[in-house]
Amino acid sequence: MEEQLREVITGLRAEIENLRGENDRLRQELADAYGRIAELERVAARQAAPFRRAEDRKVPEGEKKRPGQKPGHRGVCRVRPEEIDREIEVPLAVCPHCSGPLSERSPLVQYIEEIPPLRPEVVRLITWEGRCERCGNVYSTHPLQTSRAQGAAKVQLGPRALSLAAMLNKHLGVTMRGTCRVLRQMCGLRVTPGGLAQALARIAGKLTGEYEALLRDLRSSPAVFADETSWWVGGPGWWLWTFTTPERTVYCVNQSRGSQVVKETLGENFAGMLVSDCLASYDPPQYRKHKCIAHHLRAIKHARDRPDGKDSCYLREWELLFKTVSTIYRLRVKMEESSFTARRTALEQWCDKLLAQPCGQPAEVAVHNRLQKQRPHLLGCLYEPAAEPTNNRAERALRPAVIARKLSCGNKTPAGSRCWEILASIATTCQQQAQDIVDYLTTHITLAYTAR
Repeated sequence: MEEQLREVITGLRAEIENLRGENDRLRQELADAYGRIAELERVAARQAAPFRRAEDRKVPEGEKKRPGQKPGHRGVCRVRPEEIDREIEVPLAVCPHCSGPLSERSPLVQYIEEIPPLRPEVVRLITWEGRCERCGNVYSTHPLQTSRAQGAAKVQLGPRALSLAAMLNKHLGVTMRGTCRVLRQMCGLRVTPGGLAQALARIAGKLTGEYEALLRDLRSSPAVFADETSWWVGGPGWWLWTFTTPERTVYCVNQSRGSQVVKETLGENFAGMLVSDCLASYDPPQYRKHKCIAHHLRAIKHARDRPDGKDSCYLREWELLFKTVSTIYRLRVKMEESSFTARRTALEQWCDKLLAQPCGQPAEVAVHNRLQKQRPHLLGCLYEPAAEPTNNRAERALRPAVIARKLSCGNKTPAGSRCWEILASIATTCQQQAQDIVDYLTTHITLAYTAR
């Protein structure tokens, strides 16, 4: 009997020690959680970037990179103009201070590029209308015309002025009132924000066909990069989507953040590869997919920052795998096809091995579950050369829109959002294709004469 009591007491003591250890661990996790909550509260109250970065995340002074390009790079300077509009010579016959004679005189040549004072060119345009017995009413047209309005609307801006306004407002993110000020101060053109908004809406209406053509070209691309952000159309609850490739970009403003937006934009039969983050809206469409490696690495880093993931070999191995994938993608052009295929097969096997490995810590389980869900799309970039490992291309396409949102808070009406998505898509695509945005818009918004 006494022996049995000793065993019970020993067991109870061991259980008490285990409970004490568990209690200490939970206390430590609670303290860490309180610390993270306090840090999040400080971040929320901290001033705007670049001063909001936490001290422990700042690069030490001794490790900061020197600004500018690396030593030894090719120098950059202004290119000498090919055309000279006028030449000015300032003589120096005597000393400008004492009027004494000079010796060893030599010319000093500079080229100064200056903007002359601008005055708008005013054209009194007379066109004619008539009636044809076979064709009905017919009109003569001129390249400076954007409409045939008469009466109160017969004083209009020309196509180049409107194209410049569209570039400032929809591409560079200048507010409507700011665009009006630029046109007035720099070009001498007086226009109200309301009048400019209506003019830009008319331009967008004329370019609807070009926007639809962008969509068709996008659907035939080998890879499309997609991302989304919140938007404002007279109030919250809207979303700005971007679908981009190296050659073209399409913006879509929609009240939905669901998968139907992806299907409507790319179509049901999209044969390319969709590169995106792990938002669930990208999962239902039955496309070939690749999930952004940068987002996976960010999730792994967050898991390693947790107390139960700091020394995890499992998480470090996932991090090494994804970095290897990015390296193999970059080196693909230099590798034999057989060698690349063998390395890709090895990475697939490595990935399956890690997913089959049991996980003990919650941080490891969270990463495992995330990657298990996206297993078919983890290495998509190794099967499609046009699909880059990360979704940075789409995020860069969203950045100017986010800046514009901070300035003007999005759009006021659905009609305004439709105007924005058309003109912003065309302007961004022109920039990607090295086309002059103003020249492109100017040639597409004039009244085209059609012979019958």
